[in-house]
Amino acid sequence: MPLQSSVRALKKPRLDDEVRFLRSWIEKPLHMGAVVPSSKLLARTMAQYVDVDSEGPVIELGPGTGAITNALIEHGVDQKRLVLVEYNPGFCALLRDRYPQAKVVQGDAYALRTSLGEALDAPASAVVSGLPLVTKPMLTRLKLIRDAFLALEPGAPFVQFTYSVAPPIPKSLPGVSTEASERIWMNLPPARVWVYRKG
Repeated sequence: MPLQSSVRALKKPRLDDEVRFLRSWIEKPLHMGAVVPSSKLLARTMAQYVDVDSEGPVIELGPGTGAITNALIEHGVDQKRLVLVEYNPGFCALLRDRYPQAKVVQGDAYALRTSLGEALDAPASAVVSGLPLVTKPMLTRLKLIRDAFLALEPGAPFVQFTYSVAPPIPKSLPGVSTEASERIWMNLPPARVWVYRKG
């Protein structure tokens, strides 16, 4: 295969994913965290907060077409540990095809306890979220992180990115430690990763 054709073949899935994202965003803009999939740098930054040596499941909220999922696997997270909670049925079908060993849950991450149901067999070692938190009321955000902490083992990270300058969840939650990455200028739009841990 000529070099030009092989480069085109490699770029095609990314372009297809961008088209899927844009179509979904046009149909339901407040359900999508972005107009296009997360950049590789943003996805890698999020994945680095996940302990690959831990044995617990890794929950990903709003995986979309799998940009962050790919980064988690490249970081060393076994696909069998992944529990992907996705609202969009079309993205669920795509995720099941791309990650056959992962557990794909079609459900509403903002009703996390109901959506997870019996999906977890142990406390999670991380929750990684690509949800558009800043589009939701603060009480909805706080309920989500409370439900995530109930699913997590103590001290495990809740990892969230945002395009906003302000943190998506207040830094002053009692008993919760917070850290943030540097701003990721190579993402469009620029983003920051926030990490929350409880006890």
